Amino acid sequence: MPETGIQQINLNDVPMLSAHVKYFDGEIGFADDIRSVATLSKVFKVNFVAMIHCTQGHLSMKVNSVRYDIGANDGLLIDVQSVVSDISYDHDMSCKIVCISLEGGITFVTKSVFEAFIYFKHNPVVHFSPEEKELMSRYYELAVFKMEHPGVGSSDKESMRTLLRAYVLDMIANLTSHYGEERDMAMMRQGDKIFHRFVLMLAKSNGSQRSVKDYADELCVSSKYLTSICRTHEGKTASELISLNTTGHIKQLLLYSTLSIKEIAQQLGFDNLSFFGKYVKKHLGYSPNKFRKINGYGK
Repeated sequence: MPETGIQQINLNDVPMLSAHVKYFDGEIGFADDIRSVATLSKVFKVNFVAMIHCTQGHLSMKVNSVRYDIGANDGLLIDVQSVVSDISYDHDMSCKIVCISLEGGITFVTKSVFEAFIYFKHNPVVHFSPEEKELMSRYYELAVFKMEHPGVGSSDKESMRTLLRAYVLDMIANLTSHYGEERDMAMMRQGDKIFHRFVLMLAKSNGSQRSVKDYADELCVSSKYLTSICRTHEGKTASELISLNTTGHIKQLLLYSTLSIKEIAQQLGFDNLSFFGKYVKKHLGYSPNKFRKINGYGK
């Protein structure tokens, strides 16, 4: 149940929170101001991942009761299930915000991305170099141009998603480069290490259908303990994270591959086509063929 006095904010709420949302497709949100969100509620919990890049002035907030102050060229990562409060900023502050939902599947993550997220849970602020700032600014300018000139170049939704996906991955790569090889797994708690290993296993699975017990056995822990760790870190069960991973890969293969439904089911390790069809309808709301049809597959 929601904590008393803490407003829950999902990614689908973002377009209604700020007039400065530049792009939103249900899985990625892209905005250039935080002021209207800051005045919405004194305390709120985000059910998505947010990356804030401060480009001018200073921005301050508490994340899980820890105060963070960032200035021009600083980045701040806010992890899913984080409680945000006490936001303040200079009158000339400006920033760029990228929000990512885990609900749309987690196929964009790689081993290095997961490592970065594990590290930045405990060290969420980084200072970008002038070159890194320039790269991200150019991504932003190109994205805004495409948003404001839909008749220029491809108007396909996936074109914009590909651009923003590249923006996100390069931003994370920039974040990752600042902690380098000095990260020490020995400094992590046992639960952190197990979760780290679990999400890396997910990243390597390519969406293959596996049970919680399969992962737990490989990690030498009980399914109950693995689920408890996942709830602590991400607010979701191990089964939910596995489903998000699998569902994300199913969506990619249905929309952007020439594989038949049967071939996709076989590639992802489903025992039979009937079970695959039921799984897709449960998680995507439609049968595999209908999901392809309503999303313009092949056009």
